[in-house]
Amino acid sequence: MEKIKMITPIAELDGDEMTRVVWQWIKDILILPFVDLKSEYYDLSLTNREKTADQVTKDAATAIDRLGVGVKCATITPNAQRVAEYNLTKMWKSPNGTIRAALDGTVFREPIMVSGITPLVSGWTSPIIIARHAYGDVYKDVEAICPKGSKAELVVTDGDKETRYLIADYQKSAGVALGMHNLDGSIRSFAKSCFNYALSKKQDLWFSSKDTISATYDHRFKDIFQEEYDLNYKDAFEKAGITYFYTLIDDAVARVMRSKGGFIWACKNYDGDVMSDMLATAFGSLAMMTSVLVSPTGKYEYEAAHGTVTRHYYRHLKGEETGTNPIATIFAWTGALAKRGELDCAPELTRFAHLLEKTTIDTVEKGYMTGDLKAIFRKEGVEPVALTTKAFLQMIADNLSEAL
Repeated sequence: MEKIKMITPIAELDGDEMTRVVWQWIKDILILPFVDLKSEYYDLSLTNREKTADQVTKDAATAIDRLGVGVKCATITPNAQRVAEYNLTKMWKSPNGTIRAALDGTVFREPIMVSGITPLVSGWTSPIIIARHAYGDVYKDVEAICPKGSKAELVVTDGDKETRYLIADYQKSAGVALGMHNLDGSIRSFAKSCFNYALSKKQDLWFSSKDTISATYDHRFKDIFQEEYDLNYKDAFEKAGITYFYTLIDDAVARVMRSKGGFIWACKNYDGDVMSDMLATAFGSLAMMTSVLVSPTGKYEYEAAHGTVTRHYYRHLKGEETGTNPIATIFAWTGALAKRGELDCAPELTRFAHLLEKTTIDTVEKGYMTGDLKAIFRKEGVEPVALTTKAFLQMIADNLSEAL
């Protein structure tokens, strides 16, 4: 068959370890045989970030902003052990954090639901989407060890005016202090992205924080969300038949557990980080969670929500076959291709992406999957078969060829 044409390239951000290997297999088996792929390639492997002093990450973020759509492989955020392992000159920052800050984006994570994999919370019949603010808080904090006898202060300088707030007095014991911040502009962008995404999905939007305890910091988030809703989104929400409401995060957690799903839950940076992992596990697996970064100006970056699968990578280097689950990475590609087709008015490309998603899910529902899913798959009349990653991808490709 003739390959599906692309008009505008996407930014392609390669990554690390086993996901980098699977990335190439997905391209070779599921994308390139069917699509005349156009992409601008950026190698975000840890070795290349070291080689370029992380300039490649900044260039990749610029490319996403320029092209409007990017797709990203999982990457290593180095700790002390990784610095030694890769002989790095410094502990390079998270590429995800750099890209999120550059695009001023919000991360939306949604579980991929499959018949035969029942959520651990039995009432969840529809996906719950986490919207995670992607700037500031503990991810851009300043920390200090404070010796006994010292004191820590928060100092705000405004021109000649200086205001001091005592954080803690360490007269009786040494301790630690942490300072963090956020920006009104970033919070407002977060709110706009959440409201726009809710309208695009036609789903209710919840926002939660802890403004009863953090009466200034968290309350600022609450106020900005409400301002944006009242001024710019209330009429559109009412017309769409969806709702927005704020609640304390304690209440939100209880409501989530009692819910049927089918809504968007907006969280601050750390809350969203933790809750998205909880939801992914409860729905089945981190390898079954999509992730898209959306900027307030309508730029999109798609990626898998999981890490680089180091354990499988070392087995792969020994020549062993592995069953790394590629589904979240497949959906990163399909998300990017579908959005590219939508923005370029290229319906064939969007249809192909949606068909690949459907075929992937159908293949699992027929009983063919990687070992991690076999362990949790239960469907009457279907005996699950565990496949290696390559065999699973090839089976999807065969089914896709038939569907096309």
